[in-house]
Amino acid sequence: MPLNDPDRLFPVEPRLRAIARMLYDSVKDLPIVSPHGHCDPGWFAKNERFPNPAELFVVPDHYVFRMLASQGVALEDLGLPRVDGGPVETDPRAIWGRFAENYHLFRGTPSAMWLDHSFEHVFGLTEVLSRDTAEAYYTAIDAKLATPEFLPRALFESFNIEVLATTEGALDDLASHTAIQQSGWSGRVVTTYRPDAVVDPEFEGFADNIAAFGELTGEDTMSWTGYLAAHRARRAFFKTMGATASDHGHPTARTEDLPRTDVERLFQKCLDGTASPQEADAFRGQMLTEMARMSLDDGLTLQIHPGSRRNHNGPVFERFGRDKGFDIPGRTSYVDALAPLLNAVGMEPDLTVIVFTLDETTYGRELAPLAGAYPVLKLGPPWWFFDSYEGIQRFREATTETCGFYNTAGFNDDTRAFCSIPARHDVARRSDCAYLAGLVGTGRLREADAIEVARDLTYQLAKDAYGL
Repeated sequence: MPLNDPDRLFPVEPRLRAIARMLYDSVKDLPIVSPHGHCDPGWFAKNERFPNPAELFVVPDHYVFRMLASQGVALEDLGLPRVDGGPVETDPRAIWGRFAENYHLFRGTPSAMWLDHSFEHVFGLTEVLSRDTAEAYYTAIDAKLATPEFLPRALFESFNIEVLATTEGALDDLASHTAIQQSGWSGRVVTTYRPDAVVDPEFEGFADNIAAFGELTGEDTMSWTGYLAAHRARRAFFKTMGATASDHGHPTARTEDLPRTDVERLFQKCLDGTASPQEADAFRGQMLTEMARMSLDDGLTLQIHPGSRRNHNGPVFERFGRDKGFDIPGRTSYVDALAPLLNAVGMEPDLTVIVFTLDETTYGRELAPLAGAYPVLKLGPPWWFFDSYEGIQRFREATTETCGFYNTAGFNDDTRAFCSIPARHDVARRSDCAYLAGLVGTGRLREADAIEVARDLTYQLAKDAYGL
């Protein structure tokens, strides 16, 4: 018996279900465009086997270990490396066993749907993962990982991925991307410019990062002019590695467009470590506007990912570092926050700014009206805590009436868990087709138009928004 209902996420009402199924059948085999994510490019540069099932499904996936931690499972017991190099579980079978015996915790969550999809459609497993099936699961997955068909490049091709974007920091040497380009492999893996470490004055080691930024680029990053020149140089280098976008994960959506003398004074305070939290936020906001202006010159799409209260648990951050499941959504304002950037460049026809949110209350009140007016703005898909059937439905219901479909940016999977990519895109395709079926069934959208929209939401909008 399959793990996955073939009609999952489709409406229950028979007529609407038939429409949703028809729409889904028209898009289910389209190539995957994955324009924003956090997979390791080293996987494809080295093309070595994934070490074991635990390293594939548990250790890199904050959706997984966050849920387990919420039920008292220690991160050390799941094999997450400690900053200080202290002892953690190193037996992958033990890690997998803890995951399996707690798999019931994921019931009803998007994670369960993604995982079950991966287990069935990638590895051919059709029994539910549990304590009783843990060993059989581990043995079957591990055996397949040892075969050529399950090497990273082979999986990339079997997943029907047309393009995959990773995300690297401004100080990264992009050695893996260089190796991919020189390997002769035809798979398209591109980078994304993520300069938080040299843009956020509250990022650990900011002053040292700026000094390293200067050494890397040969620019005087202690001066405002040289600092901006260093960004231009790195963006140009990232473009040679396929980058079509930059990405900015700020605590707020604040933007600024300050006079040059004020910016230079603020920059020096950031370098000196004397900037207040408000001044640090103002600097980040100024840099979003500066990055938008750079995008007018070099064509990179600008992504703004605000509103995450990152590293909410101080002891976890100190023990394990960033991205360990304790980034929490917070209230975020956009109308006033984006005004300086939009007044500066909001009507430019050759600029694309994709805005995401973790504050769903802003969709209908702020983001959809903004995207429905300013040519530069596109709405990113539901992200992180909301990349689920329910999150996608809420997003479409709150935004479509104001900004339509064509002021949105398609779907991105935003994942570190490679095998979840086809699963996440499948959920998005099914969810959008279910929504479109409702429009068709209530006479608000012609069936022929729904077929076109389904294809655009699945494939074309992401390619257009990211210049892919």
